[in-house]
Amino acid sequence: MAALIFPSDWIKNWDKSGKNEFFQFFQDLAGKPSSHEFVKDLQTALYELCWHVIQGNLKVDVAASLLADVMELRDDMPSILADVFCILDIETGCLEEKHKRDHFTQLVGACLICVPDGMLKERLDPETLESLGLIKQAQQFNQKIVKIKTKLFYKQQKFNLLREENEGYAKLITELGQDLSGNLTSHLVLENIKSLIGCFNLDPNRVLDIILEVYECRSEHDEFFIPLIKSYMCEHQTLCHMLGFKFKFHQEPNGETPSSLYHIAAALLQHNLIALEDLYVHLLPLDSSIVEEHKREILEAKQIARKLTMVVVPSEKNDEKEKEKEEEKNEKPPDNQKLGLLEALLRIGDWQHAQSIMDQMPAFYATSHKAIAIALCQLLHLIVEPLYRRAAVPKGAKGGLMTPLRNKQALRPAESFDHLSKDVFNMLCYLGPHLSHDPILFAKVVRLGKSFMKEYQIESRQDTKDKTDSLLSCFLSIADQVLLPSLSLMECNACMSEELWGFFKLFPYQHRYRLYGQWKNETYGNHPLLVKIKAQTVDRAKYIMKRLTKENVKPSGRQIGKLSHSNPTILFDYILSQIQWYDNLITPVVDSLKYLTSLNYDVLAYCIIEALANPEKEKMKHDDTTISSWLQSLASLCGAVFRKYPIELAGLLQYVTNQLKAGKSFDLLILKEVVQKMAGIEITDEMTVEQLEAMTGGEQLKAEGGYFGQIRNTKKSSLRLKDALLDHELALPLCLLMAQQRNGVVFSEGGEKHLKLVGKLYDQCHDTLVQFGGFLASNLSTEDYIKRVPSVDVLCNQFHTPHDAAFFLSRPMYAHQILSKYDELKKAEKGNRQQQKVHKYIAACEQVMAPVHEAVVSLHLPKVWDDLRPQFYATFWSLTMYDLAVPHNAYDREVNKLKMQIKAIDENTEMPLNKKKKEKERCTALQDKLQEEEKKQLEHVQRVLHRLKLEKDNWLLAKSTKNETITKFLQLCIFPRCVFSAIDAVYCARFVELVHQQKTPNFCTLLCYDRVFSDIIYTVASCTENESRRYGRFLCCMLETVTRWHSDRAIYEKECGNYPGFLTIFRASGFDGGNKADQLDYENFRHVVHKWHYKLTKASVHCLETGEYTHIRNILIVLTKILPWYPKVLNLGQALECRVHKICQEEKEKRPDLYALAMGYSGQLKGRKVHMVPENEFHHKEQPVRSATPGTLQNGPGNTGKPAATAAASAGKAEEGAVDDSDKSKDKSQAAQKTASKNSTAANKVSSSNGSSTPNSTKGSKEKEDKEKTTKEKKEKKEKNPGSTPEAKAGGKDKQKEERSKEEKPIDSKEKTPKAEKDKRKDDKKEEKSKIDGKSAEKEWSKERDVSNDSKTKEGSKVEKNAGAGSLKSLVPRSEGVESEREQKRRKLDTHSSPSHSSAVKDNLNDFKDSASKHHPNHSTVQPKSKEKDDEKKESDKSRDRSKEREKKEDRKDRKRDYSNSDREMSQEAKRRKDENGMSSSKHSKSASPSESPHSNDKDNGKRSKSTSKDKSDLAKPEKTSGGKKESRHDKEKSEKKRDSTGAKEEKKHHKSEKHR
Repeated sequence: MAALIFPSDWIKNWDKSGKNEFFQFFQDLAGKPSSHEFVKDLQTALYELCWHVIQGNLKVDVAASLLADVMELRDDMPSILADVFCILDIETGCLEEKHKRDHFTQLVGACLICVPDGMLKERLDPETLESLGLIKQAQQFNQKIVKIKTKLFYKQQKFNLLREENEGYAKLITELGQDLSGNLTSHLVLENIKSLIGCFNLDPNRVLDIILEVYECRSEHDEFFIPLIKSYMCEHQTLCHMLGFKFKFHQEPNGETPSSLYHIAAALLQHNLIALEDLYVHLLPLDSSIVEEHKREILEAKQIARKLTMVVVPSEKNDEKEKEKEEEKNEKPPDNQKLGLLEALLRIGDWQHAQSIMDQMPAFYATSHKAIAIALCQLLHLIVEPLYRRAAVPKGAKGGLMTPLRNKQALRPAESFDHLSKDVFNMLCYLGPHLSHDPILFAKVVRLGKSFMKEYQIESRQDTKDKTDSLLSCFLSIADQVLLPSLSLMECNACMSEELWGFFKLFPYQHRYRLYGQWKNETYGNHPLLVKIKAQTVDRAKYIMKRLTKENVKPSGRQIGKLSHSNPTILFDYILSQIQWYDNLITPVVDSLKYLTSLNYDVLAYCIIEALANPEKEKMKHDDTTISSWLQSLASLCGAVFRKYPIELAGLLQYVTNQLKAGKSFDLLILKEVVQKMAGIEITDEMTVEQLEAMTGGEQLKAEGGYFGQIRNTKKSSLRLKDALLDHELALPLCLLMAQQRNGVVFSEGGEKHLKLVGKLYDQCHDTLVQFGGFLASNLSTEDYIKRVPSVDVLCNQFHTPHDAAFFLSRPMYAHQILSKYDELKKAEKGNRQQQKVHKYIAACEQVMAPVHEAVVSLHLPKVWDDLRPQFYATFWSLTMYDLAVPHNAYDREVNKLKMQIKAIDENTEMPLNKKKKEKERCTALQDKLQEEEKKQLEHVQRVLHRLKLEKDNWLLAKSTKNETITKFLQLCIFPRCVFSAIDAVYCARFVELVHQQKTPNFCTLLCYDRVFSDIIYTVASCTENESRRYGRFLCCMLETVTRWHSDRAIYEKECGNYPGFLTIFRASGFDGGNKADQLDYENFRHVVHKWHYKLTKASVHCLETGEYTHIRNILIVLTKILPWYPKVLNLGQALECRVHKICQEEKEKRPDLYALAMGYSGQLKGRKVHMVPENEFHHKEQPVRSATPGTLQNGPGNTGKPAATAAASAGKAEEGAVDDSDKSKDKSQAAQKTASKNSTAANKVSSSNGSSTPNSTKGSKEKEDKEKTTKEKKEKKEKNPGSTPEAKAGGKDKQKEERSKEEKPIDSKEKTPKAEKDKRKDDKKEEKSKIDGKSAEKEWSKERDVSNDSKTKEGSKVEKNAGAGSLKSLVPRSEGVESEREQKRRKLDTHSSPSHSSAVKDNLNDFKDSASKHHPNHSTVQPKSKEKDDEKKESDKSRDRSKEREKKEDRKDRKRDYSNSDREMSQEAKRRKDENGMSSSKHSKSASPSESPHSNDKDNGKRSKSTSKDKSDLAKPEKTSGGKKESRHDKEKSEKKRDSTGAKEEKKHHKSEKHR
């Protein structure tokens, strides 16, 4: 047995204390409650006591007396002692020591008085009983036992069956069938049944069977029959076999088990009269066949789904339908006894047994049978009823009361939410999607969930929080596994959908979207029914979407609504897939969604986000240069849907934020669309001037005139967007992420992407930032904005926001703060005088902006603040166009529109009167608002301008040079901001003008404009597409100001005359009596403006010639933007036109977008030609007096060196103090003389570059003779050398023919042979120079000539430096090794050019002349003197004769020579000429110009494209007279005929192509 529990000293000291200790111990044990452990302890104690007696440690009589006392402690003590004797009997019987056996026998004998004999006879061996004297003989006792057992278990008693004893059974049936309503009890009936069995000897099993039969017929009397059966039966198995036999009887092929049998089986199971395991084996079908059937159902459902998605021929459809009908007729489902029993169990509320049956079957197999689902629903109704009545019944609802089950064994109803977790949630999970059979229960569960969520949100105690959290997870599981799948199976029940939304909207969107994701992607695959439903929904969706158009939106919308109530995820998934393919569906789809429920709108938001986040779809097209159309379509849909319908935005906004965090900016397209549609804030760089003007006004004017579409009714939608951003704290994070992502697009994202795509993404990111920031500024209250946006230094230094974006975000905050502070000061001191108001405004500005001035210091290096004051920097960045000017025109325009609307309303006879009244009231109210807003802005602008006037003296310190100050101003203020937005571009231009108008000290306006117009190549090249539009707009505004000043002397004198921005300081003593500031006069300003136009042309042509996509695109955009003010000069316009024409030809097939841009600009440029003027009208040029002609000679861009040099040199001296002390001591006459010499040399350059100025004077004949000598020598050299190129020859022939025509006609044409032209140019230069010199100082002719020659050499370098430093440098950006060598060679050729070189490019010039002559036939013709004509004719005759002879001899050889030979010869010729002519010829050098380069052939282009910016004096070669042009064309045709006759086919082809081009 167990271990000893008695100490050995108890036995030793038995008489003293041992006996008492023993007895006390037994008493303690007996006092404990009855349990298995207690009985075991008691047995162990008695066993040890007896064992001590057997071993002889204790006397028998002593132990027997103690045991006699112990027996009285408990009733069951004799039985326990008998068990102990039984064990000891077995143990002592096995022992060899006989004395121990004797001790045992004596002990038992002594205890016979306290243990009954019967117990001992049951438990002791017969031999022991015999030795004790309880039985006589052991052998007889054994025989008697065997006989009794045989009689009990094996001998059958004969009973009468029904047919043998009719009367007895009849009486039995009568007894059971009597009326049970009285005082009749099952106990009385049972006694009667016993009597009948005994009297008629009835078979007890047959009697039980009849009791069950009667119970089956009277199944409602459970409370009578259950106790009867319970008291009647002896064995559970017997009853179970009888029931099993009954079930088997109904398992015939067409048999049907009655429901009453299921009921009694269920009742017996519930009362534990039978075991489910015993009965389950008697029921059919087998579990294995149920599993197979379930699999078969899933397969069938999938096949049906597959058929629905397949395209089927109509005839096949009919055959399939017939087959399905036949199958349905043949297949009658067999009787499922397990499901029948399950239903019966549920009906009586026995959930435990029902659950164990359902566990044997596949998931949801049982509840997929409607009867079981309804039975389970009924049971759930009963359980949740009390809790539902207490917590979830909506106000005003009555509802029908449920009668509870009379069955005491059924589940108890739930009284609190905690009780739900015991069984209700479990039962709902077993029910699954089949809750759809009972919409009322569905609503109850949803309402319970709703009331729980309300309690959960209020609950704050931590101890109950854990319980409620577990309940919350249970409700979420129910929503996922039961509610949403059930909704799918309900047929378009909109009420249930709305009810469910009432519950779901209490969850955060993360929980909801998780549920929708499960519903869409997993639930439909788990149930055969749902698989079918999904396929049917897709099929129906296809049917509707095929027929959806703008015309049938309403009926189609209703169908979509019907379909969406049950299966929104599937429907929207299909609709979105269609929209991604066909974007023209967006409008009709959006309009058709008006019949959706709130839940459906929420699901739509989820589906859109899921579609956007689809990892399988590429967000850019295959060409990797544009964003995919599917993403653009979805973005458009987002904007339209979220604006029109009340959908929660938080999920979408968070998605965009997360994408930005991950460094992906594609999805900003969505945010852009949403803000545009919902807030009515449109971001486009294609604004008209009127729109831009309107955007500088107040909010009302912006809404009315600032956007393309009149976006009305955005108040509610913009409020929703604002609330979503503020509630989820997304406003500032989105701004910061976008600001950071702009650079991320270039440096992080842009690595592998196409440059065009990177530009688009950058623009998209930037535009969205501007749009979003604008939305926040206009919609957030002052407090909200200030609370969320940190200061500028924090934004820049902590959040690494670029400065332009940081100020953009902070700007509205400053405006808000200044206004609120101003209002405070006004209220504090009431004074109405304007002066007082202005002072208060200035005080408010100082208070608000002082911290900003301190904050901006940390943004740049200390060196910056040597020139710009922080105050000036902060002022520039904190103001907007609203602060600088009032757009009166825009206000007037909108007011007039409203007046016209009112007039139209009055004239409209069809409109009802009440509608008329409403519309008129709306228009009048709007009109009043606009006028009030205009007045308010006017006052504001006056205050701001007054403030600036007071501040301006402290703006610029100019500790370094003015040049450095302007650099910093442009670098830190103008350039970053002018490309930020279209309005900022205008603001920058207007701000520069304002700084000038305020007469700001140390601000050189002239230098500022010069820097802006001189160096645009790098700026243009580094812009994105939208930035180039904004930059173009900035340049346009700057040019507008410059053109206004240029247009009229009075305006110039008024706005610039005495302004410090136009000072040019000559630090010369004795100049008007001391150090004096000199103003730039009007004529010099016009020269400077011409220089700027030239610089713009040069930069534009360079960009167009690079071949780089970005350069060409950007410059075309900029040129289109500045078209109203540039080009104004005719020859510059023609140069541009030629180059753009070439772009059109080159890019037509290669890059269609560039072709479209170029064609657009070309067309607009042609339209502007009528507004262009000849150069001498644009600025007055000092040149020799000429005979009066209808049009004066027009010079190309090359002659801008003169005015540019004059203005820029003077400005340069003023800025940098570059003049030596010796220069200061020079007198006035010397300065004038120097200026005159500069002008004369510049004029010489003009004539040399044009090759067209015909001298009028007869002075300087000696120089003429020298010239003629050198030209003769050159001609001889030329004739000795072979012809340079076929083109040169062709040009030579043309020139010869043109000379003939010149002899016949009196008009002086500029078309000559290369040699004659070169001679003529030299003559012209000499004569023009002598004429100017003669005018300025006739007496000192030779001295002046020397001075002018010296000054000319200086001027050559000065023009290079001053007039075009920036653009000349920037025009040669491609400085690779090979190209730089070429460039050096090219420069040598250019500076020492030769007749052969000039003839080599002459063909191209001719073509340009032709094109120019078409547009301007009568621009400039000059009549030369007769003497000069004769000289020219002689020279030309000689050269013609020589060239003819030479051509005949060398004709074939020349045709074979290639271009490389001609180039070599050209370079040799140049060297020879250099030796002959000395340095004088280099001064009349010839280089490619913007107007030439477009028409040079490919080889010449290759040589000269990089040196297009050599000298400003070289741009205007192509200008010719109209007569000359016509003749040259005629002569060209003649020369072609000649070439044909000599058989030179190649030359003819080449010349024709040149002519055609």
